[in-house]
Amino acid sequence: MGAEARMEGKTMAKIAWGITGAGHFLRESLEVAAALPDVEYFASEAGMEVLKIYGVTPPTPPRIDRSASTLACRAFSAGAYDLLVIAPATSNSVAKFVYGISDTMITTLFAQAGKCRVPIVVLPTDVEEVIDTMGATKPMRLYARPVDLENMEKLKKFRGVKVVTTPAELSAAIAEALSR
Repeated sequence: MGAEARMEGKTMAKIAWGITGAGHFLRESLEVAAALPDVEYFASEAGMEVLKIYGVTPPTPPRIDRSASTLACRAFSAGAYDLLVIAPATSNSVAKFVYGISDTMITTLFAQAGKCRVPIVVLPTDVEEVIDTMGATKPMRLYARPVDLENMEKLKKFRGVKVVTTPAELSAAIAEALSR
């Protein structure tokens, strides 16, 4: 059941939410997710480490699959999800998305969602040259590498993928994707 069923009020949208090993935008992304009614969380091993380091947890425990050929992919093929959100996404994950590398649960979910034409929203961490962020214990200033900014621009050209650069854009993009 997709957009048609939602419009008739028969079902709520089901969102798969991927968490990578990024700290920037982590708290804000989880705040956006917590406001949504039906979210299933997936975390890479690095994502689980960062959740612990930052002392935050999603509203429900994330699924962790240590294999690259994750069983969760079947759910996309079966139409169980209306949207995949990956927020925040590390520069490593973005590079893998761009170059078609599916060797972790999150990159495999990205590939499978794309193959099943499930809309995808990605909030990369490296969205501008200078990034002021709150680290786990103190504010930090980071400098995105040119290759990371180039990969973000490449990802913006993918069919079915919406790249956002702020938590506010993330929230708006999810609302837009679910209204279709």
